[in-house]
Amino acid sequence: MANPQKQFLIFLGKKIRQEREKMGVSQEQFGKLAKVHRTYVGMIERGEKNITLYNLKRFADALGLPVRDLIDF
Repeated sequence: MANPQKQFLIFLGKKIRQEREKMGVSQEQFGKLAKVHRTYVGMIERGEKNITLYNLKRFADALGLPVRDLIDF
């Protein structure tokens, strides 16, 4: 069975990518909106990096969503 933390990071990354694509913006454009580097956006979307709470809030704000909508696992 896969690591529950990794499963959650993959779930979260897919949710962020899905919402970003709904907005019709690239990772680079989204990075500017969230005030993070585009490579960080990619790492989060692929579930490769554990996002901080502060950056999770930045991502949610850039997506126009409450944090709870991103983490409802």
